[in-house]
Amino acid sequence: MSSENQEVATPAQTEQPSVLSGDPTNNTPEVSTDWKASLSDEVRADKSLENINDIESLAKSYVHAQKMVGADKIPVPNKFATDKDWDAVYEKLGRPKTAEEYKFNLPEDQKVDEAALKNFSTQAHKLGLLPGQADGMVKFYNEMIGNELAQADSIATSQREKAITELKTEWGQAYDQKLQQANNVVAGVFPKGFMDTNLADGSKLGDHPAVIKAFATLAGKMGEDNIVQSSGPTMMTPKQIDKEILALQAPGSAYWDSKHPGHDAAVEEVKNLFEQKHGEEQ
Repeated sequence: MSSENQEVATPAQTEQPSVLSGDPTNNTPEVSTDWKASLSDEVRADKSLENINDIESLAKSYVHAQKMVGADKIPVPNKFATDKDWDAVYEKLGRPKTAEEYKFNLPEDQKVDEAALKNFSTQAHKLGLLPGQADGMVKFYNEMIGNELAQADSIATSQREKAITELKTEWGQAYDQKLQQANNVVAGVFPKGFMDTNLADGSKLGDHPAVIKAFATLAGKMGEDNIVQSSGPTMMTPKQIDKEILALQAPGSAYWDSKHPGHDAAVEEVKNLFEQKHGEEQ
């Protein structure tokens, strides 16, 4: 073969896709975005890394941990700990050294039971309460008791007003007289404060209509005994007035006989009784 006709063979020029061309046949592996991928399975599975999503968060966590090195730490006593061990914990947390050092922010106008407050301070110190916790407990207790007392007073006032209305309706103008007689019986027989006893419905014993009527009835049966008598004129209840009117207007009585010497007096008495009764009903 002549050298003139000899062609020099050259390797075929194979076109290579450019990475910048966006050729979909590019098989370059993707870079993993999971920062934990390079960790061992044991470390990667640790619970402490669950909420750390990137290297930045890991670094911040590490810096914080380094700052805590050397800080004053409080070991948690185990089940074998003594009272002395717990005292050391309480003092590091801020419990006062003595029960007398507790300070309570109580209203200036509030009456304080010093003995009860002292007992509470002693118990609070024993339990390891911090000053703010002890003060908060006292405040909570005072507010709770205050609300209960206010509610009890409201119930007692309502029951008292109800009793007064009922008794005035039944006794009319004799109300003050009978109430005084009932009170005289109580004062002469029972110790002071007896009628302030609280009943199940929240009212006081001395405000219950049935109790007051019972003592008034007792006073009536005791008659002329000075212990039950009231001052002022004797008044009748509406029922007593009706009974008296019926007696004066009985058939054949002076009230119906204009010629009877007691006729005018009987008519006047009935008139006065009606006026008294009508006055009580107003």
